[in-house]
Amino acid sequence: MSGGDQRVRLVIVDDHPVVREGIRRMLETQVDIEVVGEAGNGREAIDIIRALEPDVALMDLQMPVIDGVGALVELARTDTSTAVLVLTTYDTDADIFDAIDAGAAGYLLKDTPADQLFEAIRSTARGEPALAPRVANRLMSDLRKTQPDALTPRELDVLALAAAGHSNREIAAGLHIGKATVKSHLVHIYRKLGVDDRTHAVTVALQRGLIRLAAERP
Repeated sequence: MSGGDQRVRLVIVDDHPVVREGIRRMLETQVDIEVVGEAGNGREAIDIIRALEPDVALMDLQMPVIDGVGALVELARTDTSTAVLVLTTYDTDADIFDAIDAGAAGYLLKDTPADQLFEAIRSTARGEPALAPRVANRLMSDLRKTQPDALTPRELDVLALAAAGHSNREIAAGLHIGKATVKSHLVHIYRKLGVDDRTHAVTVALQRGLIRLAAERP
């Protein structure tokens, strides 16, 4: 979508002609979205996207010849500016992450209401991500699993002093907090770092560069 032209030029990619027709009819109700082409498999999608350079390709995942992820991978090797918005019935973690990793700009499910689909197409054309709520929840859940909670500044203070060999009593005195609070901080630190004791917490923190062995004695 460039210049003064506010219309979104779009290609529909789905191996079911009836589905493509239904999507086209829905989109024809929107004056700012123009369907410029259709494709029935990933190979056709690659060819038509290269030829027409639409703003958005609305693409299914499970298709013959080349599937959606395969088409995304091949398109990523070209200099096309077309953003691919996945529209599929598949919402497994593998399908979602494979598509996002391959370069999908958004991921919607086929039960998405029409008005949300229209807005997602517009958002994608503007370069903004568009994710179905269930997909967004899956991504956030995965992120929480792979990215542990960050340690707070106070927890880092506690851990740095523990790494320097100070006892809970000394840490409490140096930070002007109670010993019970120090123990609570340590419990949270162990959980966030996925360890069971102080030694392992210090080892992991040093490996990750969270602390250095230069803490001064309180």
